[in-house]
Amino acid sequence: MRRIGIVSFLTVLLSALAAPAQEIVDDWKYTVRRPGQGWQAVDFDAAAWKDGSGGFGTFGTPGARIGTPWTTKNIWLRKTFELKDIPAKPALLIHHDENAQVFINGEQVAAFDGYITEYKVVPLAENKRDALRKGANLMAVPCRQTGGGQFIDVHLVDAQNVPELPKPKRNTKPFESELITKWGAELTPENAWTEYPRPQMQRENWTNLNGQWDYAVTKLEQKESPHEWSGKILVPFCLESQLGGVQRLLDASEALWYHRKFECDKSAGKRQLLNFEAVDYRCEVFVNGKSVGRHTGGNTPFSFDITEAVQDGTNELVVRVEDATEQWQLRGKQVLNARGIWYTQVSGIWQTVWLEEVSRTYIEDLEIKTNAKHGSIEVDANVVGNRADTQLRLRILDGNTVKYDSKASNADAFLVAISDPKLWSPASPHLYDLELSLLTARGEVIDHVRSYAGIRTVGKTLDADGHLRFTLNGEIIFHWGPLDQGWWPDGLLTPPSDEAMLFDIEWLQQAGFNMIRKHIKVEPRRYYYHCDR
Repeated sequence: MRRIGIVSFLTVLLSALAAPAQEIVDDWKYTVRRPGQGWQAVDFDAAAWKDGSGGFGTFGTPGARIGTPWTTKNIWLRKTFELKDIPAKPALLIHHDENAQVFINGEQVAAFDGYITEYKVVPLAENKRDALRKGANLMAVPCRQTGGGQFIDVHLVDAQNVPELPKPKRNTKPFESELITKWGAELTPENAWTEYPRPQMQRENWTNLNGQWDYAVTKLEQKESPHEWSGKILVPFCLESQLGGVQRLLDASEALWYHRKFECDKSAGKRQLLNFEAVDYRCEVFVNGKSVGRHTGGNTPFSFDITEAVQDGTNELVVRVEDATEQWQLRGKQVLNARGIWYTQVSGIWQTVWLEEVSRTYIEDLEIKTNAKHGSIEVDANVVGNRADTQLRLRILDGNTVKYDSKASNADAFLVAISDPKLWSPASPHLYDLELSLLTARGEVIDHVRSYAGIRTVGKTLDADGHLRFTLNGEIIFHWGPLDQGWWPDGLLTPPSDEAMLFDIEWLQQAGFNMIRKHIKVEPRRYYYHCDR
């Protein structure tokens, strides 16, 4: 009997020690605007409050585990938690800033002055334990801070079995601002970046794929295209932006998927090129279920030849994106938690997506050089395909005046001295129009592109005091301009429209500047075209 008693006692003791801790509930409703009377009550309607994961505060606060950034002076929190049984010794596991109170089921059970720098277990007073009930309980917490970093997080626990707090869930909602530009307010799926995106090599036959696409976010491990889509996203605006219509942060453990259909007339002897002006950061592209290419790098344009994957009529396009942001990749001013001079991350397609049709042999790229001293323009064409029995023709125009016409030539490069050249400068941004045609031996046009050039030479020299100075066309020029972040309240990295982007450039020029320093950002190619002209 005595042995059985000892065993029974140990069994009871071990059972108590192994009792599961209260489940940690990190999902809260919160507001930073003073709520109405009775907000602590169970039946108060907090449906309009925001959703957030605990704790709440600013990064860098000692001992804090940030699930949702909180940067205002005041915050009000509500969450529901379940109790299967009332803990033998109920307590608050709390890390708080100044003037925090804790209400359970409408009754104030604790109040705290000042702030602490680590989590503490605070037992509930005997006369406050009756506020707890089996089943659903409501916890409501107001907190205030007046200076420095801030943090608030509270949990109901058993003081005899305090749980280890898990890593906080990352809030998938970026900072949401009511700010919107006048161009963003006028944005529609039909007018979203309809301009030709590559001004230095323009073709007539192209199709804009901007507009509403399907999107989904999956675990990073998923490699198959989703069967169901979460909703619509407006391309070319990123997942996190207001103008994209989603406003969701992408985690490094997730993949972002895009889907849309497009029509194609698979002309004989023609090739179909799929162009992306920029996708942040790493992507793979599928046409009709076939992988047509991959690209890494969030800032530069790229293109895939999809001729073998497309079919006449309707085609399906899927893009899979990964974006680790703060790990190994170039990210400019992006961070996972925007603060100070760091900005909301940008994930996925953030510039124009478009199709163009070309011949089997076509002009892939142009290299253009100019020399102010000699008044010359040099054009070097990179031709892809069977170059045999083809010729190139270059025309240079100043407005309606033809300054040069090579006629048909077997050359790939042209060096042309312009008579009476007009040099380019910020005060006189003169541009010459270029037309380059690829011809058959019979003179039929295979490919035709339009471009432009400004005759200018950038250099450096030493002044009378031995200091290095910038020169333009052989003359010293003082660079006078702003440090331009290129971030927009509604489109983030993506300007809301071409007109909006142009407004920025013209406004700065009218303010007296002759230069814009882009701060760790590559703009859409049309930006540089507007600067050139």
